[in-house]
Amino acid sequence: MTRKSILITGCSSGIGYDAAHALHKRGWRVFATCRKQEDCDRLTREGLESFLLDQSDTDSMSAAIEEVLTRTGGTLDALFNNAAFGFPAAVEDVPTDALRSIFETNLFGYHDLTRQVIPIMRAQGHGRILNCSSVLGFVALRFRGAYNSTKFAMEGLTDTLRIEMRGSGIDVILIQPGPITSKLRENSIPHFEKWIDWRSSARKAEYEQKVLTRLYEERGPDTFELPASAVSDKVWQALTDTNPRARYKITKPTYLMAVFKRLLPTRMLDWLIDRM
Repeated sequence: MTRKSILITGCSSGIGYDAAHALHKRGWRVFATCRKQEDCDRLTREGLESFLLDQSDTDSMSAAIEEVLTRTGGTLDALFNNAAFGFPAAVEDVPTDALRSIFETNLFGYHDLTRQVIPIMRAQGHGRILNCSSVLGFVALRFRGAYNSTKFAMEGLTDTLRIEMRGSGIDVILIQPGPITSKLRENSIPHFEKWIDWRSSARKAEYEQKVLTRLYEERGPDTFELPASAVSDKVWQALTDTNPRARYKITKPTYLMAVFKRLLPTRMLDWLIDRM
């Protein structure tokens, strides 16, 4: 039998890296993509099929899709939109161009790549599209406004697409991690340094007391943090369940926040989150 194939974005580290290797070991043909050639070369040496894909560049995405179709003979069974970045900042300190930049990768890239994949899946009569969201896709944390907003928007877009794809053979699924071991914090530093003038902020003291320490100091795992393999297990489940769920939650904070979001008044939830 022909191996099922999946295209995964953001495979240089963290969730994408672990998912690529985990699915490869389970017999899937994995196309593990990255933004940098050196990361692709490293994954290739590790036994994966890897090539460039930048979710902020339409031409790069189109070239990656063409590469997939050339290698598979025109099919693709699944897409895992995973690549994303964040940076900590108060909303009032986020320049609009910075917001455009993060939306380009975290939302518009998902949308563009998904639109390119749907015709392939529609023609073959089946497919699964997995979008990596976050606990921050349905609850907001202070100093996470840019990232929050991309994930909230992505959840709305994904929910709509899931409804629209009913009867097409294409399942659209949200993966909702919480604290997962990754390089998200480390990778946010260049974006923070590029965009955020925290020294001139009215919240300078808060940056010094809360943000900079967390951003620059290695503090070990967060409370309830799970390894990236916990996400890979749910990705596997989402790909293989006969009737996949709309959402696959991961980590205790994600489950707890979903309950709090449903049961608590908004002001009470705000009070609770503000003390975390």
